[in-house]
Amino acid sequence: MKSAQAFVDEAQITVESGAGGNGLVGFRREKFVAFGGPNGGDGGHGGDVVLVADRNLSTLLEFQRRRSLKAERGQNGGPNGRTGARGENIEIHLPIGTVVRHLEAEPDSEPLVDLAEDGQRFVVARGGNGGFGNQRFKSPTRQAPDFALDGKPGESHELKLSLKLLADIGLVGFPNAGKSTLLRAISSAQPKVASYPFTTLTPSLGVVELDHVRFVVADIPGLIRGASEGAGLGHQFLRHVERTRVIVHLLDLGACFLEQRDLLADYDAIRQELSLYQPDLLDRKEIVVLSKVDLAHDEEIVEQIEAQLATRGIVPLRLSAATTMGKRELVRSMLLAVEQAREEEDSNREEGDERANP
Repeated sequence: MKSAQAFVDEAQITVESGAGGNGLVGFRREKFVAFGGPNGGDGGHGGDVVLVADRNLSTLLEFQRRRSLKAERGQNGGPNGRTGARGENIEIHLPIGTVVRHLEAEPDSEPLVDLAEDGQRFVVARGGNGGFGNQRFKSPTRQAPDFALDGKPGESHELKLSLKLLADIGLVGFPNAGKSTLLRAISSAQPKVASYPFTTLTPSLGVVELDHVRFVVADIPGLIRGASEGAGLGHQFLRHVERTRVIVHLLDLGACFLEQRDLLADYDAIRQELSLYQPDLLDRKEIVVLSKVDLAHDEEIVEQIEAQLATRGIVPLRLSAATTMGKRELVRSMLLAVEQAREEEDSNREEGDERANP
């Protein structure tokens, strides 16, 4: 049986472009030509290292094994003025959402490139120029130059690759809040489900379809207090929230009734971590869900929680992913929020194009 592909969202690689080929020292050697001139050709250009965003990839697993990648060197120049062949470029295919930085760069520094669109290309290391052959140096005062130039070396870089999931909706909540169960209930994804914290150690993606519209939902690893400073799964969690259009925030009624947890405090804690990591995450569209409602044995307490949320302008949805109660209403709300977010993005993009091209 074929095993599932592991999800790897960080990798370090070394890339090196090809060196340019050397120029040739050569002279014409023809019968009946007493004084053949210089005819050494130039070396070929070295190959480039090109990064390519590929929608068919979803993990950086390959680069756990393949850490050094090198483009081909340019060929040396030939006689009779022939230029050496250019070295072959090497294309490195990466998942959409991969952010590339120099290894020594600070985590919050501007990246070299953010591969956000399928087919996007970026030359991360340019090949070296080929050296000139001796025919380049002929002049009226220098009829027979006996020297040529070597090709320039290629560029070498150590890179850090970080993958940020591209999803329409991110499911957030404390560990064991029911995110994996919900993803299984609304899509064909099969994330691990169990009754202990940090069941989800890596993000899972599921595709949901309603009214002939598809959107991608990400079950993102559970968050704890201090995540913005790296506690728990920390930045591994928060990095993936950045890409989502809509946040679905699950509050665990099971924990409220079985552990006497304060769900409003849970809600505020996660919002605080989002704000500390990236303040504009609080501006994303948000759907608040009271999950595991089948474990709520006191309707009055549930209504009190809903009233407290209402004072903040929040109307939560009730959900039991185990019994599917409230599932259709939630999926419908997800769809509407995603469509609104997409329309706003399109409108903002059009406005940006108009400003750039008045």
